[in-house]
Amino acid sequence: MLYVDIPTKAQIDSLIAARGDALVSFFIPTTPETQHIGLARTLLGNLLKDAEAQLEAVGTAKRTIWPIAEQVNDLIDDTDFWAKQANSLAIFVSPDRMRTFRLPNHLTEMVQVGDRYFIKPLLRAVSQQNHAFVLALAENEVRLVEVFADLPPHEVRVPDMPKDAASASGTANVNSRSYSKRIGGSEGQNVLLRAYCRKIDTALRPVLAGRHEPLIVAATEPLLSMFRSVTTHDAVADEAIKTSPVRMTPAELATEARPILDAVQARMLAALHERFEARLGEGRSLTDVADVAKAATFGAVETLLVDIDEVVPGTVDEKTGAVTFDKESTAANLGVVDEIASRVIASGGMVVAVRKDDIPGKGSLAAILRYAQL
Repeated sequence: MLYVDIPTKAQIDSLIAARGDALVSFFIPTTPETQHIGLARTLLGNLLKDAEAQLEAVGTAKRTIWPIAEQVNDLIDDTDFWAKQANSLAIFVSPDRMRTFRLPNHLTEMVQVGDRYFIKPLLRAVSQQNHAFVLALAENEVRLVEVFADLPPHEVRVPDMPKDAASASGTANVNSRSYSKRIGGSEGQNVLLRAYCRKIDTALRPVLAGRHEPLIVAATEPLLSMFRSVTTHDAVADEAIKTSPVRMTPAELATEARPILDAVQARMLAALHERFEARLGEGRSLTDVADVAKAATFGAVETLLVDIDEVVPGTVDEKTGAVTFDKESTAANLGVVDEIASRVIASGGMVVAVRKDDIPGKGSLAAILRYAQL
């Protein structure tokens, strides 16, 4: 199985805000197959040597380099840590702290050294299009299952979730034809089922609050339509798994959900491309790295699409956003696109990490602005 630590927004914000004389970011491919994990440990050792060389090249003191090397070497020697891995490992090290994230997506090996962390490869792991929630809804049971693109699904515990429709309504059977006041028969059954759906929606609110991942409903009629009619969650997918989920395992629900998730992602990218094109005539779409850097510095970028793999060596001025490009990455020139992405996130914008072919113009990035630049 995959062992995964998806970074939260608060953790990403913390990484973005971190500053120091020597902050090192490692990204290495790993494997959940313990018998083959030795290659990843060796690779990390080689990347550490590269990081030390970069730090020495810019005159970093040995007393600063040594604690970084010690922490990484300790991690390399930790057999228990390497026994539980996923498809990639992100490591962020300063002289006094190390943070690791085991990721489901496949990342390219890389080490970046600078006065801040290189976080762009993390963005795809937390991009909303990479996973979804499945609500397995039936009269006699209800479950919430989280589905990822590259790792096994798991059931999410939802406090106060109704056990079933009968217990939610305080009756022995919602199919009873007894009357209560003016409501009885099939009409009464529908009232009770709709109330059941409202209680489910209420239980889901704190779990899904602030989340934008698609919620895919697995249900048959009339529950499917009833839940759609009462839910307050904005990200319910248009498509549904239109079958009874009662006997379906989380893995089977995930199999049915993934084509829907792919379709949601395709529509999301298509909508971003359409918005990008529509904003061109208004002066609110940019693909030039230098122009986007200035816009991001002043909080003008609403949505940013970035190439997940590419590193553009250089620096971005803290105050003006002016870009200085370099030919090679060193400890003194953190990736330009990564710095732009960090500024967009810090100003409340959305960053979507994709492959180059999914970026308008197929460049390093594309930005949709909140307002036209003067």
